[in-house]
Amino acid sequence: MLIGEYQHNIDRKGRVIVPSKFREDLGEHFYLTKGLDGCLFVLSPRGWAALQEKVSAMPISKARGLQRFFFSGAVEAEPDRQGRILIPQVLRDYAGLSRDVTFIGASNRAEIWDSASWKAFNATLTEESIAEAMDSLEL
Repeated sequence: MLIGEYQHNIDRKGRVIVPSKFREDLGEHFYLTKGLDGCLFVLSPRGWAALQEKVSAMPISKARGLQRFFFSGAVEAEPDRQGRILIPQVLRDYAGLSRDVTFIGASNRAEIWDSASWKAFNATLTEESIAEAMDSLEL
């Protein structure tokens, strides 16, 4: 399970260190793709296969948008000896990644956020909205 929040910096070449705990959970290679709410999704090979399987099982009339969104800009990443990966420019642009980024664990995936965007997203959450969501989980 991917949990936690980690602050890192992107270097001038577009490389960033993936938190070591995430590297342990994601494996030797993993996948980066456009995510929701202006972040990037980071999926293990198992998570990537599950996404592919679910999207492929949908009728093409419903799947084509998802296929284009998730798969067109996706890349396979393999950390170097220092734990860094290269985030392609197209994905950095999509997520508005500047120098300061935040990695978060989101259970079955990690997410990469521009730190300012992550802070702004969190400011939109209220105890009331979280309580409503928890009601649907019957917690």
